[in-house]
Amino acid sequence: MAKKSMIEREKKRERLVAQYAARRAELKEIANDESRPMEERFKARLKLAKLPRNSSATRLHNRCQLTGRPHAYYRKLKVSRIALRELGSAGQIPGMVKSSW
Repeated sequence: MAKKSMIEREKKRERLVAQYAARRAELKEIANDESRPMEERFKARLKLAKLPRNSSATRLHNRCQLTGRPHAYYRKLKVSRIALRELGSAGQIPGMVKSSW
């Protein structure tokens, strides 16, 4: 089980990304538009740099919904390999059979 503080930190990042998504996209569009003057593009980049660092989507990390584990995460099921193994052994995942011999 992951530390509660790490899980809460990740939730905070998700809220910040959602809050600043529109503003960030708008500034990126201005900064990458070649037809605009260089000064305007530079100002957009400065404004983009002043936004909170955790509002960038690249700072998000996938975590298991059951345990909070950040590694060995299956995107399709949104759980880690360890949780997947336990759920498969318990027969909770349809179509998954854990072999043992």
